[in-house]
Amino acid sequence: MLKTFKYRVYPTKRQERVLTEQLEECRWLWNTLLAERKTAWEERQEAIDYYDQKAELPGLKADARPGLKQVHSQVAQEVVLRLKKAMEAFFRRLKAGENPGYPRFRGKGRYDSLTYPQWENGVKLSVSGKRLTLSKVGDVKLIYHRPLEGTPKTATIRRTATGKWFVTIACEWEPTPLPPTGKPVGIDVGLKTFATMSDGQEIANPRFFRSEETELAKAQRK
Repeated sequence: MLKTFKYRVYPTKRQERVLTEQLEECRWLWNTLLAERKTAWEERQEAIDYYDQKAELPGLKADARPGLKQVHSQVAQEVVLRLKKAMEAFFRRLKAGENPGYPRFRGKGRYDSLTYPQWENGVKLSVSGKRLTLSKVGDVKLIYHRPLEGTPKTATIRRTATGKWFVTIACEWEPTPLPPTGKPVGIDVGLKTFATMSDGQEIANPRFFRSEETELAKAQRK
């Protein structure tokens, strides 16, 4: 199974500028490929598949969009894969008679994540855990507040609405079963206390909304 680990990263101003430029290149790629699919279907009832669009990437980098060269090749390919999955979800909802929600074009600043689909291909963690090395960006400061477990598989760099940066690393992980105690425990979920066990143990309410309320207010003002 996959287990994810999220860490705060602190790029320098130069690194943040490079990351922002990479996000904009990926946004352009998403919009261009979505427009291509939309036009092909509306004008010719023709479907363009993932492999067709993936094969276009070298030509786009060479001619139409040289800035794409600043994006790691697998990150660019993952944009094509995202669009493929979005289109598949659209047709699945359409077939089920649901509101299909056609994939949307992204406005400036509205593409907020870069995914490296293969660990140590464009992304890796330093031995100390204090730096995350990103292709064409460099070594980015990272707050390694808990160790990774399992085998790292993918990494996603994300920019929040308030301008903070995080990395989420997905690891292949096999949980270790806890030994049975032979003692049943009842759980009472409440408001002041998140949960109270029948053995008297209490789990405090994490109050997720309160901790994120300020960040949410900032994002809503944008």
